[in-house]
Amino acid sequence: MASLHVRNVDDEIVALLKERATRHGRSAEAEHREILQDVLKGRQAMSFDEMAALLRQRLAGRPHTPSEILQREGRDER
Repeated sequence: MASLHVRNVDDEIVALLKERATRHGRSAEAEHREILQDVLKGRQAMSFDEMAALLRQRLAGRPHTPSEILQREGRDER
């Protein structure tokens, strides 16, 4: 496999890459490879429904506060 070195990348872009990598549980280098594959091999971004299903899967088994309680607490704080 070849190596790719990218120079003169804006600091903000590097920070965003690192944040995205952290969200996906990967290194910045692995995230960079994934982004290149997604773009160059024509993968489609996940739909809202796919992202919601993935989030539900990742949060399965964790305790959740019902939204009506959170809304009531938010109103009470005002």
